[in-house]
Amino acid sequence: MSEALDTQVKTNPQGDPITVAPPPPSTQGGKKDPHAEAKRQRVVSPEYMFFEAPREREFITGSEAAKEAVRRSNVDVAIAYPITPQSETMQLIGVLYGEGYVKEYYRGEEEYGVMSAIAGASRAGVRCFTATAGPGTLRGIEPIASWPGHRLPAVALFTCRVVNAPLAIQPDNIEIAYLLNCGMIVFHAENQQDMFDFIMKGFVISEKNDVTLPVGVCCDGFFVTHARGYCAMPDRGLKLPPRDAWRGAVPVLDAENPPARLSRDAPVQKSNFMAYNIHAVWQQEVWAAVERSRKYIDFYMGGLVEAQNVEGAEAILIASGSAAAQSREAVRLCAEQGIQVGLIKVRSLRPFPTAELRKLCAKAKLIVIPEFNYVGWLAKDVAASIYGYSKAKIIAGPHVYGGMSMPVEMIVDEVICGLSGKKSNSVPASAIMGTEVDQQAVAHFMQNI
Repeated sequence: MSEALDTQVKTNPQGDPITVAPPPPSTQGGKKDPHAEAKRQRVVSPEYMFFEAPREREFITGSEAAKEAVRRSNVDVAIAYPITPQSETMQLIGVLYGEGYVKEYYRGEEEYGVMSAIAGASRAGVRCFTATAGPGTLRGIEPIASWPGHRLPAVALFTCRVVNAPLAIQPDNIEIAYLLNCGMIVFHAENQQDMFDFIMKGFVISEKNDVTLPVGVCCDGFFVTHARGYCAMPDRGLKLPPRDAWRGAVPVLDAENPPARLSRDAPVQKSNFMAYNIHAVWQQEVWAAVERSRKYIDFYMGGLVEAQNVEGAEAILIASGSAAAQSREAVRLCAEQGIQVGLIKVRSLRPFPTAELRKLCAKAKLIVIPEFNYVGWLAKDVAASIYGYSKAKIIAGPHVYGGMSMPVEMIVDEVICGLSGKKSNSVPASAIMGTEVDQQAVAHFMQNI
């Protein structure tokens, strides 16, 4: 009876025969090592990784680009808490943990805890990565704002989305405005290639001895994270050198430098003069470190800005993130109408490219600054930077927000209106600088917002 059962062919419920493939051969007790590929990765210099290693293009999403950047970045710790549209990105980082490319990974209880845990891990001397979005950024902003003051090199990805009420999950980069003045270095990625490059180069720049600051890589959620684009990447068998924490600007925490030394001792707490002086000096040093990162951004990223067709242009578009992609198409449409328009893509928001903009905009007659937010944080920085260095008419817009995409025609329309003197169709008079302003129109606008 038992012999008959042994020879019987096994079938599934549909009656099809079941075939079982033999297990793959392995040298580890019959089990395949899931970390085998990660263990074979070869450490190369940042210079070789970024400038010399052959690259192959893949058609991937922004979340996948972030995953591939982390795969090659020799990351020690990744900590996450899910929030749209970041969740997919950190889920993919969890896959890397399972494959052995990330040494430690776990989900925090909420964003405040995640950002606090990243601070602790970075203080201990390891390379850290995390990501968040929108309300998650604001929930974690207190520990995030403390990172620069504690000189913590880490990379955080901000997949920007709506934070204002009524709540939505759609793209809107107003949260960048909250990050610009906390002392961290801030990059704004236009596409999947930027996501890949900025994350990897962010680790290298943040860990330089005379920088030792966190880097925030921002992108416009969904427009970049969930969309596909071509991304050229070096071989996955290469990785960056590990973090050399002993070369940082401040010592890591160990038995010689216990955590208690981070606390404000009694003389500082009780003496207003000491508290003011220590805080003021340290804030100056943090922002000096931000400025010192410029030379590394120039070297590794090719500059804080990317300029195209600026010389001799009738108008210049200044944009960052997804607005830069829309601006490229606007430049093409303007050229079809015989209007020569230049484009300045801002890669680095902190440090801000003040000197570069003053030089590039010196002869400009019209500057248009499209943005994916309501407040116009980029336009404010541009206007403050070139004040007194350019006589250009500056149009702070057009703006879209709350998840809307920006019709390229809106940008083209602002160029035509700005050059012809016609009234703008989408930008209020109060957001146009360098020209006579109708005060009555401004007052009417202010009463209705």
